Amino acid sequence: MNFNTPLLRDQKVDVVKTAAILNVVLCHVAAAPFSGGIVGTTPWYSALLWASLAHACVPLFFMASGALLLKPEKELTLKKLYTKNLPRILAALFFWALCYKLVSLKLMDSLTLPDVVDAAKHLLLFHHEEHFYYLHITILAYAALPITRLFVQYADQQLMKYALALWFLLGILYPTVRTFWPFTLLSGIPVQWRMNMTYASIGYMLLGHYLSVYHSRPNRGISALVLLSGFLLTFWGTCLTSYTAGRPDDHFLEGMGVFVFLVALGMWSLCQTVPLSKSGRKLVGFLSRASFCIYLTHIFFLQAFARWGLRAVNGPVLLTVPLISGLIICCCCIVYTVLSWVPFIRRWLI
Repeated sequence: MNFNTPLLRDQKVDVVKTAAILNVVLCHVAAAPFSGGIVGTTPWYSALLWASLAHACVPLFFMASGALLLKPEKELTLKKLYTKNLPRILAALFFWALCYKLVSLKLMDSLTLPDVVDAAKHLLLFHHEEHFYYLHITILAYAALPITRLFVQYADQQLMKYALALWFLLGILYPTVRTFWPFTLLSGIPVQWRMNMTYASIGYMLLGHYLSVYHSRPNRGISALVLLSGFLLTFWGTCLTSYTAGRPDDHFLEGMGVFVFLVALGMWSLCQTVPLSKSGRKLVGFLSRASFCIYLTHIFFLQAFARWGLRAVNGPVLLTVPLISGLIICCCCIVYTVLSWVPFIRRWLI
């Protein structure tokens, strides 16, 4: 097996997307023992350990999108954006949101006409499953792509650095420190101009493009150090705020925070240097293609397993979180393989 052949640019993005989707499932499996656990106990520490690594998932996905969609050779006209890219996201969002709603009504034995009509209203008003917030942000970030691509086309490296620095200060650093003194004393423009998650996501897309163009061969040691630093700051920062609050506090676990930014940056860089055999590249390519389907369907299996008593809290959390995550991913991959046989579903819904 040859591990020496360097990965192509899109193959590197496949590794990032694979890491991102694995982290998505880890994040959601660890959520219950973290948020419902008792601060300071072994299960809670174990859940926090996985959460501190896994919350980089959304930034990684947006960085991967930036690396793919912002490269100059990528053709993305307004017509293609509004007849293919955005409609596909909307179709998948509403279809799977409807599936989740129907399953929920069925489990509550509420599949009556008034309940279905009420559920339809909620769907149209974007009252969806919580994990679909990523698609809500993606829709807005994609709508800004023509402008973002125009900026990237004409910006030199210095201007890119300036844009990223401005984004980091307003979209990453300030939202992290705004809840601490003396920033709590601020009002007016500093509060009103706090960048929301959509703009922070656009910044992550710019970052993914910038790193893939100007830093395509990062130092593995430095990358590991950045990842470790971000992980430790996220872990111990969350411990400190949770001890202070007397309950689990997820402020430092927010995907647009400084510490998670460091985790995402470290993971991205390590993904650029990971050695893969031919079979490893095939597996990563498959998981990358299946990542959207895994994201859309994994909560079905998480909820089903919970109803059957298969929960992370029902065992040593340090082990049950990755084991249940692996089982969920396997189930989702089977779903993806089966659904991929139908061309319409493959094109529009997964």
